Amino acid sequence: MADYREVVKIVKEAGDFLRNRDAASHISVKGASDYVTDTDRRVQEFIAGKLGKLYPEIQFLGEEKDNSEIDMSGSAWVLDPVDGTTNLIHDYRRSCISLALMVNREVKLGIIYQPWSEELFYAEKGKGAFLNEKPVHVSSAETMADSLISVGTSPYDKDELGRKNFDYIYRIFMDSQDIRRSGSAAIDLADVAAGRTEAFFEQNLKIWDYAAGKLLVEEAGGKVGKFDGSEIAGEMRSDVLGANPFLYKILSEKYLGRRKEEA
Repeated sequence: MADYREVVKIVKEAGDFLRNRDAASHISVKGASDYVTDTDRRVQEFIAGKLGKLYPEIQFLGEEKDNSEIDMSGSAWVLDPVDGTTNLIHDYRRSCISLALMVNREVKLGIIYQPWSEELFYAEKGKGAFLNEKPVHVSSAETMADSLISVGTSPYDKDELGRKNFDYIYRIFMDSQDIRRSGSAAIDLADVAAGRTEAFFEQNLKIWDYAAGKLLVEEAGGKVGKFDGSEIAGEMRSDVLGANPFLYKILSEKYLGRRKEEA
């Protein structure tokens, strides 16, 4: 098992790249509403290089590379070098580095670092979740009326998923205290782990978007799964619901799971 302290140090060092506005201004288009900057590339190269020297036996799966060679039944780092690239382009400071270690599709270590706020979330399987070395826990809210819920809009799939997505959002908005949209699934899941929001959901997330946050929420006492409440088993893409136990049950049974069946 990797030493989380060594890995945390690497991730924090890589955070300096996100503060470089010049690198963030060099932008390439990958697809509809899907961008990559020099920052994404530099962070991935830096972290991959450092981890490769420390743990050469562990595979590396990253957003900005072809991952066809990865055997998910083994051990693999899973990196989103910049979760919230569109935010980064606009200097809207809700972007982070998200890194997970998965073994046979199960997340064993998760780290999410937001360099502007200097918030470092991490969790090890079976050892709890932490923010800047202090334990965090999901909220205790039990009703929609008492809940603040984060949403993702699946911008890369807006033509296919947009209308259905906003149907989910509208119904949940009407029954909750309010909703939030940050543009970073990893940060949203970290906020659920810290008890700042009660739940987060988004359709068709990629593994590097949700892996670290999944472990954080679970180690903080919450649950993460698909919209219908079923387990996520290390899929490369999945609808993701993360919440405290009460809102997980409500959202999966009454809002997200049911609507998926009706669609």
